Amino acid sequence: METALIGSFISAMATVLGAVPLMFVKTLSERWKDILIAFTAGIMISASTFGLIPQAIKESGIVGLTIGLLLGIVMLDLIEKNIPHIDVENDSGISQFDSKSLLVIIALIIHNIPEGLSTGFSYASQNEGLGTMVAISIGAQNMPEGLVLGVFLLNSKVSKLNSFLIVSLTGFIEVVFAVAGYFTASYIEAIVGYGLAFAAGAMMFIVYKELIPESHGHGYERSSTYSFILGLLVMIYISQIFG
Repeated sequence: METALIGSFISAMATVLGAVPLMFVKTLSERWKDILIAFTAGIMISASTFGLIPQAIKESGIVGLTIGLLLGIVMLDLIEKNIPHIDVENDSGISQFDSKSLLVIIALIIHNIPEGLSTGFSYASQNEGLGTMVAISIGAQNMPEGLVLGVFLLNSKVSKLNSFLIVSLTGFIEVVFAVAGYFTASYIEAIVGYGLAFAAGAMMFIVYKELIPESHGHGYERSSTYSFILGLLVMIYISQIFG
């Protein structure tokens, strides 16, 4: 439990780390945005393909993998369709902090719930290194998300301190649900494989629906492609270390 708590906390606080540069600058070039996002996509695909999916099959079989994977995709799809979300291509925000800004913050908190559950499920699996892999991959995704949320809040006339605190809150939600996912899977072992497949589906949806399109829309597709491959390789090496 202690390892799961530490891992989920580090993963969630990566959101806060992503917002740290905003204490000094307000913008990031499109080229570097694309490179960082593509790198994150590579990490998440690698973790899903070489970590989560094989372990899900081992624990719940191909049927469990199929059900869990589809549940993860459908849940993220429903969230994406029904809850507003900000992305890297549209981070200019609005002119002032109003009810729409609050809605976006609530939406990002909800978006972080499946990520927290994914970390918790992974730490509850029989593969001791899988939780660390997933925590690292989700943490990598959280960093640019924290950066984008911070830019949005600053452009909405929120102070730097309050922006930092709000970003921290969205990250803390992941810790809460990581603990919930860990305890649920620990007491109901039959759902562990489904939870891992759910995590893989959720992560793949994020990659193909958000990260890859966002990293290929500004003319830096070649740099983004190499960055994607680098991220994939980095996570393979990490899996060899912890797996």
